[in-house]
Amino acid sequence: MTTPSGAGRARPDAGLDAIMSERRQLINVAYRLLGTLTEAEDAVQETYARWYALSPRQRDAIESPGAWLTTVASRICLNVLGSARARRETYVGEWIPEPLPEPGEWTSDRQGATADPADRVTLDESVNLAFLVVLDSMTPAERVAFILHDVFCHSFAEVAEIVGRTPAACRQLASSARRRIRDSRPPATSVTPAAQRAGIVRDFKQAWEAKDIDALIGLLDPGATAIADGGGLALSFLHPIEGGEQIAHAWIEIARRRPGSMTFLERTVNGQPGLVAQLDGVTVTVYAFDIADDRIKRIWVVRNPEKLRLWTTG
Repeated sequence: MTTPSGAGRARPDAGLDAIMSERRQLINVAYRLLGTLTEAEDAVQETYARWYALSPRQRDAIESPGAWLTTVASRICLNVLGSARARRETYVGEWIPEPLPEPGEWTSDRQGATADPADRVTLDESVNLAFLVVLDSMTPAERVAFILHDVFCHSFAEVAEIVGRTPAACRQLASSARRRIRDSRPPATSVTPAAQRAGIVRDFKQAWEAKDIDALIGLLDPGATAIADGGGLALSFLHPIEGGEQIAHAWIEIARRRPGSMTFLERTVNGQPGLVAQLDGVTVTVYAFDIADDRIKRIWVVRNPEKLRLWTTG
């Protein structure tokens, strides 16, 4: 089995510590491939189950356990991506990738225990919500080829072994994925600096709390879109809201109806400035923003409680 150029290289006689040290790398790969930490954790757990199902002789024969683990995890993710499309046909409302807080703010896992640092995803441009949403529009093979090659620096020969295609075909898959990313934003769009993005989110929060509709409209791009994900488990708008003025009116209505004990806080969401709504100290909504040309282009509203487990503070 080939050795991925970006994977950790444990020695053939690696013990438990060396094998488990690959966990964070695997979580990082799987989250970018699947878009949810829950499914990423399941994929990594299944990967380790397959490793320990091997006989000691089989494990000793593997030249690079780290490469083997990455290959198996990627194949599992490829299968999950194939079935995810069918599952999302029955999903209530829009589906948004699971948002992540800053690593230092991770609070709990599915059982309510303290989150394992080995499960924390490294936050960079490849996990911001805008990027993950574009990834979700790709075919499973495109997504795997692009993430493994362009983000984790695996060769196309290594990717080919995972997706079951030729290196040339994988090169085309990654090229198609890059086009999707380029086409997701008009060429004339300018990047707003990070500090300025944070200021725009802060201004949006203040205008929202003040119920200042003119200020909200001024911060929103006229063609802005707002998308909510309640998953049928929390009240949310089922269809995207199109247009800056329409979004501003909707947010004013939200402000009028919010309970008195609800607070809005500035937080980092997938490495970008965002907001969270807390009710009696418990996070009930995460807001992520796509900002360019000094205006808010898109707002993603995640209310599905199954996607907020890392944000729970109460």
